[in-house]
Amino acid sequence: MKIVVTGATGFVGTKLVERLHAAGDRIVVLSRNSQKASRLFPQSAFPNLEVISYNPLQLEDWADTLSGSDAVINLAGEPLAGVRWTEQRKQEIRNSRILTTKVLVEAIAKAKVKPQVLISGSAIGYYGTSLDKTFDEYSGAGDDFLANVCKDWEAAADVVTGLGVRLVKLRTGIVLGLGGAIGKMLPIFQVGGGGKIGNGQQWFSWIHRDDLVELIIYALKNPQVTGAFNATAPQPVTNEAFTVAFAKAIKRPAFLPVPAAALILIFGEGATVLLDGQRVVPHKAEVNKFTFQYPDIDSALTQIFA
Repeated sequence: MKIVVTGATGFVGTKLVERLHAAGDRIVVLSRNSQKASRLFPQSAFPNLEVISYNPLQLEDWADTLSGSDAVINLAGEPLAGVRWTEQRKQEIRNSRILTTKVLVEAIAKAKVKPQVLISGSAIGYYGTSLDKTFDEYSGAGDDFLANVCKDWEAAADVVTGLGVRLVKLRTGIVLGLGGAIGKMLPIFQVGGGGKIGNGQQWFSWIHRDDLVELIIYALKNPQVTGAFNATAPQPVTNEAFTVAFAKAIKRPAFLPVPAAALILIFGEGATVLLDGQRVVPHKAEVNKFTFQYPDIDSALTQIFA
């Protein structure tokens, strides 16, 4: 297959590209930083990969590469956590998801030979937050900042269905692997400073990076997968249970709770990513008999820190 990937230099994208290339697919990486992408994917190791520089907010010559591709995987987007959500930052979060998806869809519309499928990133933030509800792909949307970003992000992608392109909206949970969220938490836990966040009862819906990559490939190759698709492990945990499992996996204590007030003081509205959560289950993946390598938090963390 010829597969066009945005967000290929990110935590998930690099692993996905490696996996697709190893399977014999031809990859076109659209990157804002073509030098970084070329370093990550050197021609000697990735002979079937082409890096193309692109401006994700503007339709330019890069759009021509979409014509004749079998699939487009859109993983672009600014990080959400670990930074204060100023009005400027919130606009960057929106633009990096919604505007980039709109431009990508315009490029698909222009393509003489359109791809068969667009797998477009979204997030479980779509559902809003709750301590007691369980969300699957048929649950309604929330009404906070992240939920509204996700709704508009998905609406931008929805346009391709009118072009005869199959659409999968990948609602991803917190991705666990060596790096990413784990990389930010590890130094704190290693010095014994880890602990539950707030009261620890908020839900933590997660997925191991390897399972996420396989889930994307599964969605790519199975035409029956359409629309919203939750990319979360089948066993979400509370923040407190995650903290206990994390400390156990790295053999460190975790007894210093992080006060909610401190996070709000540091991150403002952005603290919602850490303080609020939602219990999300991968209903469609399970109905389609997708097999998770790491269905529970202990097996996932054991593999990461093996």
